[in-house]
Amino acid sequence: QVQLAESGPGLVKPSQTLSLTCTVSGGSITTAYYYWGWIRQPPGKGLEWMGAIGYDGSTYYSPSLKGHTSISRDNAKNTVYLQMNSLKPEDTAVYYCAAGSPLWSGPCTRADFRNWGRGTQVTVSS
Repeated sequence: QVQLAESGPGLVKPSQTLSLTCTVSGGSITTAYYYWGWIRQPPGKGLEWMGAIGYDGSTYYSPSLKGHTSISRDNAKNTVYLQMNSLKPEDTAVYYCAAGSPLWSGPCTRADFRNWGRGTQVTVSS
């Protein structure tokens, strides 16, 4: 069974860059037609799809976040990364790594992805 585990700094200052890691086990990130996404949930709000990277390395981003969000991967480490720059307090959220097939983008629920990590809290504060 595919398992995902997010990790990150927890607390980031405004204007800084956030780097999160999603370590995948029980399956390969190059599995055909599988997509590995990042979703976040601000306090008191719903899930927000941020972007994804596909089995072939193709990347997809939410239009509202494109430009200061980057998703990449390391096939040898079976790991997916999220990087966001110019962070603001409103970027405070629980950040999740999720996977499934086919590609899902836009408004989402937990049912739209087959596999989820537990999430990692990111707080943007000075």
